[in-house]
Amino acid sequence: MTHLLQRHPLIVIVLAQLCGTSLWFSVNGVGLALSRNLGLSEADLGRLTLTVQAGFIAGTLFIATTGLADRFRASRIFAVSCLAGALTNAVFVLTAAHPPLDLLLRFATGLCLAGIYPLGMKLVIGWTPRHTGAALAWLVGMLTLGTALPHLLRGSTLGLPWEWPLLGASLLALAGGGLILGLGDGPHLPPSSGKARLLDGLAALREPRFRAVAGGYFGHCWELYALWTLAPFLVAREVTRLGAPEAWVPWLSFTVIALGLAGCVGGGGLSRRLGSLWVARRALAASGLICLAYPLLVWLPPGMLLGLLALWGLTVIADSPQFSALAAASAPRERVGSTLAVMNAVGFALTIPAISLTTALWSLQATWVVWWLLPGPLLGLWAMRGICTDAPDTQDAPSPPGTRKTGAIRH
Repeated sequence: MTHLLQRHPLIVIVLAQLCGTSLWFSVNGVGLALSRNLGLSEADLGRLTLTVQAGFIAGTLFIATTGLADRFRASRIFAVSCLAGALTNAVFVLTAAHPPLDLLLRFATGLCLAGIYPLGMKLVIGWTPRHTGAALAWLVGMLTLGTALPHLLRGSTLGLPWEWPLLGASLLALAGGGLILGLGDGPHLPPSSGKARLLDGLAALREPRFRAVAGGYFGHCWELYALWTLAPFLVAREVTRLGAPEAWVPWLSFTVIALGLAGCVGGGGLSRRLGSLWVARRALAASGLICLAYPLLVWLPPGMLLGLLALWGLTVIADSPQFSALAAASAPRERVGSTLAVMNAVGFALTIPAISLTTALWSLQATWVVWWLLPGPLLGLWAMRGICTDAPDTQDAPSPPGTRKTGAIRH
């Protein structure tokens, strides 16, 4: 079985990522049902999302501090995290109406996701060292589809209790962990030195190129997860204007978020010819322009606004795998896991104020609330202003020791 899985490692990893990350927004997929049945407000749903983000941040910092990502087999951490995440997500069903237990369970789910997403990136780098930007495009695309999956699960179980989609996400996570456990680790990463220091994960920030890439990624994070949180609210507004049934909301929310898969894969293909930096800059600029324009165009017919929202969903995530590839190429090879974990921790810390602001102000500002996301793309592009254009095709692969990395900072 292991030999069969290792014939197509990238397919196995991205499918496992899809299954494991379905836990991330599992509660958001049943948000309307929770509002109707349990009386939760938009701010309550925002807090549930925020605690997942906080748990993810705490988990990534723990991984970086202890060196788990570089001291233990990534496949085992991934599998254990899927199992624990499936259990905490399932137990949430029993605590949804009992704060603060509901928040505690969502925090624990975020902790588990810290062993899924960053470790998935390390698995990709270990199995497919060439064209990392294109490979990570599939991985992040599956994260996007996994984020959208709870909306699909809800749309396909309308008329059934809201608990069903949550339990379905837990089953998917178990399947993802089983796939990675059977696959194992890739052969292309060197053994770790075994040291466990948080400063090792931060060391790459001393490099101007990595610092610029990380700045772009941080701006991207500010916009991305807040938009995914707002997607059902924005979709529901247009569905109401259309006079369509409420059942359309989960299906359209799934579509808006899931289109990010096409953005990631398309961007990954372009990165092989034009470079990860070229794709990252243009995707971030495109999503920023849509963010700027969206509140100014609310007078358009609902169908056109839904189309614009779909385009936003396509572009808002297309830069993410390219930022990860650029960061992996700049990070010390023996500390790739810790470096990516720290970068993820900082980036996801920035999602907390963005989600908090937008969900708290939605009832007062409606669509104008998306302008709170605009600083992300603007500051991200500013941070990347000094990076020279990199060469296409192979620039995304982590360079072997002693070789010169492409791309430089203008001084």
